[in-house]
Amino acid sequence: MRRLRSLLVLALAATFVATPTPASADDRPPPPWVRAEIRRTVYDGEADDLLTAGLGRSGLASPVPPPFADPAAPTAAELRRRAIYRNYRALVDMGPQAFGVLYGPNVTADGEVTSGEGLVAGVEFVASAGSGGGYDEVTMMVQVPTTFDPERPCIVTGASSGSRGVYGAIATSGEWGLKRGCAVAYTDKGTGVGAHDLTDDEVSLVTGERVDARTAGRDSSFTAPVSPGQREAYSAAHPHRFAWQHAHSGRNPEADWGRDVLRSVELAFHVLDQEYEPAITPDTTIVIASSVSNGAAAALRAAESDRRRLIDAVAVSEPQLTPAYDPGVTIVQGDGAPLRDHSRPLYDYVSLGNLFQGCANRAPANATAPLNTTPAVLGDGRCASLAAAGLVSGATVSEQAEHAQRIINDAGILAEQNAVQPSHWSLAVPQGISVTYANAYARASVVDGLCGYGFAAVDAAGAVRELAPDEDARLFGEGNGIPPTAGVEVVNERSVGGARRDLVSTSPSTGMQDQNLDGARCLRSLWDGGALERSIDDVLATADLDGRPAVIVTGRADGIVAPNHASRPYYARNQRVEGDGSGLRYYEVLNAQHLDTLNSLPGFDTRYVPLHHYFIAALDLVYGHLAEGSPLPGSQVVRATPRVGGATEAFTDANLPPIAQTPGGDAAIAFDGAQLTIPD
Repeated sequence: MRRLRSLLVLALAATFVATPTPASADDRPPPPWVRAEIRRTVYDGEADDLLTAGLGRSGLASPVPPPFADPAAPTAAELRRRAIYRNYRALVDMGPQAFGVLYGPNVTADGEVTSGEGLVAGVEFVASAGSGGGYDEVTMMVQVPTTFDPERPCIVTGASSGSRGVYGAIATSGEWGLKRGCAVAYTDKGTGVGAHDLTDDEVSLVTGERVDARTAGRDSSFTAPVSPGQREAYSAAHPHRFAWQHAHSGRNPEADWGRDVLRSVELAFHVLDQEYEPAITPDTTIVIASSVSNGAAAALRAAESDRRRLIDAVAVSEPQLTPAYDPGVTIVQGDGAPLRDHSRPLYDYVSLGNLFQGCANRAPANATAPLNTTPAVLGDGRCASLAAAGLVSGATVSEQAEHAQRIINDAGILAEQNAVQPSHWSLAVPQGISVTYANAYARASVVDGLCGYGFAAVDAAGAVRELAPDEDARLFGEGNGIPPTAGVEVVNERSVGGARRDLVSTSPSTGMQDQNLDGARCLRSLWDGGALERSIDDVLATADLDGRPAVIVTGRADGIVAPNHASRPYYARNQRVEGDGSGLRYYEVLNAQHLDTLNSLPGFDTRYVPLHHYFIAALDLVYGHLAEGSPLPGSQVVRATPRVGGATEAFTDANLPPIAQTPGGDAAIAFDGAQLTIPD
């Protein structure tokens, strides 16, 4: 008879909560890539839990984050709680008619809204992979709820979205899996909140506490690969700077994202083998590769490279990936002209936006775009500098801005994305992505100062300052993996008068506050000059899923991952590669964008619907297909409609129509072997 050892632990130790427990010495060894002891922690589902860190629905919904008893020295448990809180609120629409109603800990797997808090008891396992040098560490985690059914075992993956830490998919595939009784296999993909304070030589442990790098040693989650002499010389010239794992590991972690997901699945089977008798095996377990954004890309690439067939199916949302370009494919939306210049890499179109969006924000059509809060004088400065360089034309700021917007759209960026782009600029999304990915693809060292950029805290005037001890201490709980985050900003080291926050810096070549045009041009030149070609070639997707059932959902208004360069051509290439054997379905949702967390804000709440709702639907469809043989609906456009009354108005079926089992001709996405047709 099967038995769950962790249940016995819970029964025998009602007051024993959140204490790491080593596995039995008699148990089989972990996978060879596991670098150190696996931390095993039991959560009782009352004082603390897997899903909400004891906060429950109410605590997650609160705008006040969970406190630290000592802000300068938070405990590992407090940092975990803060990380779960921040990651939840960063990834889903927390509006009153979305969180706790459409989804959330209190909403059951069958969609029933309960009055409970939704705490999930179980066991959490944390492991590290890497050389132990701190620069190439990858954090893995497996959560096994007490509701896991060994007679119907299932595993869902949760690679972190963006560059977040290991809890970076807790609100997405993590919540879905735990509520289904599945084990959830997470990984930070070698990005995460690895922040090395180069002046104080402080790093984070895998549990988040900040310690001296020498003390951390091989237990560091990230230590910049520089010699003591290099670090000291750099810090003397650039005090209070940080190296960040995704940007400054000296490697291209994205190339290994698929491998990291497969390893997380291997770890899941290992810990299940430790917890159950007889062992859980891949042959009898449903395994769904899942997540959103970068985590979605990692899931798809894991399936592409899964020669052992550990993965049964894929269900992802807004995947940030680039399929290898297929010149035999064109994309047509509605009555528009065929697009042949698709499948452009993320760095290409993000660095292009990083060059022109700071001016495009000033276009008259963007005047009412929500969260378009960058000071007009800075936008005018960017437009003037672009015009002086001959990169845009026009006699007025409006004309220059309109030209900048046309350049962006001519690169395959949909008009539906335009209204959300100014908010992303205000939040420094394209700026942070461009700097981080340039460093990663170039395999640059932090001491190289690629294109004159650095990471540091700044004061009100934008000058570099020391990060306060309490700010430094909570980096693990607050950070998202790409500065600006958790008090650390993107800094222009070459600004006239000394280093300044990128946004308010003065470009040496123009003498103007133009939001660092010099830096943006340098980052763009890395693409135009081909300096990053080898690394980008290493991350191209094949779109060959070997016939696995799979679902991709994408919002047409995605302002970060362009549909014309990611989901659309990936689907088309998959049809070309797999033909009639393809199991992939593509659902494109109108009036949905990448950052659901913005949807409850004024201006967003009457424009956009939560894409997360359709991600849940995708997981339900794939699970039903695997467990019950239910057919997957055909590829289609889902015509979701935003609410007129905003965030306090309830969603109806008119706002969130279901994915049609058999889409009509006006909604069906079609591919004829060469042309992908997307209805308006």
